[in-house]
Formats: sequence, structure tokens, C-alpha cells
Amino acid sequence: MTPENWIEPPFNRWGFLHVRELARTARISRGDGSVHELESADVGLEDVPVTFEGETVALTEALHRAWTDGCCVIHDGRIVLEHYVDGMAPDDTHLLMSVSKSLTATLVGVLVEDGLLAPDDLVTDRVAALRGTAWEGCTLQHLLDMRAGTRFEEEDYEDPDSDGVLIDEISGYRTRTRSDLPATDTYSWIRLLPNDGAHGGPFKYRSILTDVLAWVAAETTGTRFPDLFAQRLWSRLGAERDAEIIVDEAGFAAAEGGMCTTLRDLARFGLMHLQNGVLGGRRVVPEAWIARLEGRDDELVSVFGRQGFDTSPEAFYHDQWWVLDGDAGIYSGLGIFGQQLLIHRPSRTVIAKFSTWPTRSDERLQRLGEVINLAVLAHLG
Repeated sequence: MTPENWIEPPFNRWGFLHVRELARTARISRGDGSVHELESADVGLEDVPVTFEGETVALTEALHRAWTDGCCVIHDGRIVLEHYVDGMAPDDTHLLMSVSKSLTATLVGVLVEDGLLAPDDLVTDRVAALRGTAWEGCTLQHLLDMRAGTRFEEEDYEDPDSDGVLIDEISGYRTRTRSDLPATDTYSWIRLLPNDGAHGGPFKYRSILTDVLAWVAAETTGTRFPDLFAQRLWSRLGAERDAEIIVDEAGFAAAEGGMCTTLRDLARFGLMHLQNGVLGGRRVVPEAWIARLEGRDDELVSVFGRQGFDTSPEAFYHDQWWVLDGDAGIYSGLGIFGQQLLIHRPSRTVIAKFSTWPTRSDERLQRLGEVINLAVLAHLG
């Protein structure tokens, strides 16, 4: 285990729980408000049968086979399952990877409600350092829906020159070992990136777009992103513990995948979404912003294409969430190595899941995760 290899298996199982010991992080304060307590109820989920590839096992065994570190299920506002692998405790923070994107976009919604930002704002009107670059003509909505024309390739994690691999060293996830990186920090990398298409084109997953959103939010408010996220969102949630986020050498926060929270606090965030922005009787996020994820969007469906993971032809990507069924109100935050926050309105359920898959992306484990979720949701009705 070293600061260079902690992201990769088998070291990630320990590393994702000890990020502050392995990378540079900034605190996201929970504030000094009261904790939103979550009641528990036993509905027999532990023994629910899960059938996958012709074999049926109990839910807890299926979670083990899916390399799950922790799983918290909230139904009707109560915890009905809280399961941890040996080595993880309820007060441990765990790396969210790209579920961080969904949290970042939710903060943007708060700033929109406050009149500080608008989805149609041009990035270059908000960040002067990006004027005259390939970001000209890009709006915040292009960033939110992953429809910017920025050249950023991260499909092949086996390619050491993929942007999805380079981001590990540039953004501070691991100690820098390469001397041929395109930039020394995220600020300069963003300024240098060219386009390979028009802004507003088809969906293409580009993690760097979330970092630009975070830069816009920080520049507009004059507040560092970790402090801004704490002030406008995390301190209002009733979280149990401070969160944290990886930062690079220049202090740029890795909003695209560097947040760390406890399992319960991530579940609280999901419950707030399920309850239309309210938690503990307090408004945390504007209802209108969350409502943007409800309903079918024909244009976004048409530009989404088939992404492999989705189970519905109605799926699309919007406001940094994977919307599986907009009409039903089913959407999810997803991250590599098996992170997930699922909002399932039909059954009034939230599923928060931390994992450390043995590979960054694994279609088989992804399918197993879907089967587990469906078994849980079927049991809850």
C-alpha cells in the first residue's frame, strides 16, 4: 500500500476508507447543527433470496460476492438494512468516486435558486480565465448534461495515457510519478483542453466537466469549493460527520470523484432527494431543482444512446445523474469500482452502496448489483 497504488485492487479496499492518509484532502464541515437521526426497522432484508447466473443466495452473501463494502437501504424514511464488510464501521468515510458528480450538481441547484447562477450561463462569463479557450460557447447546462464538446477520453482505463488515468495524478488522487503530464494542476489542464465536437452535441461522459462546474461555483461565490459545499449544503443536511474531498497541488477540489462520506450520510443525502429537497422538516435543496429529474426528456433520451448499464430505453443523463426512468422518478449516482446512490420513488426507497470491485469497471458485477437492487425493491414492494 503506497500513495501511488492505493486506488488499484487489492489495495483499494483499505485505501478507499483511508483517503486522508494517502492523498491531500480538504474538510467539508458538517457544521454545528443537530444530526438528523434515522430510525431503524427490521423487514427481513438480510435473508432475501438473490438469484444470479442460476444460483440463489441470501442478500448478505450476494453483497459479499459483489465486493460491497457497505450498503444502507432507507425505506419510508427508516433504515431497513445497514450492512458493512469487516473492516468498515458506520463512522468511516469512503470514497464516492463519481457519485461526487451528483452531489456537486445538487449544489449548483442551490446556487441557481439563490440567483447566483443560471443553467444558460456561459462558462466564460463566469470564469474569466477560460475566455479565449475552447470553452467559449459552453453553457452550464452543457456541463450538467455531459454535452460539452471537450476532448476528454476516459473509456479505456487500461490505457495509461487515457484522460481517465491521467486525472489520477493531475487531480491529486495519487502521488505524481510521471514527468510527461499535460498539466501540473487541474486549473491549467482545463484551460488547455481542446474540443473534438460542438458544445451542445450528443452525450459523452467526460469527468472534467464536473470540475469546471465546481470552478464556476467557486469563482462566482468567491469561496473555495469545499467550504462552499459545506456552507450551502452539507451543514444543512443533518450529517453525522464531516465529509472530505481530494484536492490537487493548487488546491483545486476533485469534484468529479474525490468526495468521501459515511454510508449513512450518503443515504441521508439520497433521502433528502427522495423527499423533494427536505430533510428533518428543513428545506435543504430547492424542490424545483430536484423536479428537473422527473419526467421523460425526449431530447436527452435521443442524444443519450445506449450506454450498456441501463435497463430502459427511456434512460438519459441529466444534471449529473443517470436517469433510468424519469416518468417513474428513478435515478442514480454511479461511480467506478461499484459506488451507487439510487433514488427509487415508486417504492419510496434509497439505496446507498460502497464497493471496491477488483477492476474499475466490471459489467458482470454491475449486473449483479442491479439484480441485488431489484431483489431489495421487490421485497419492499
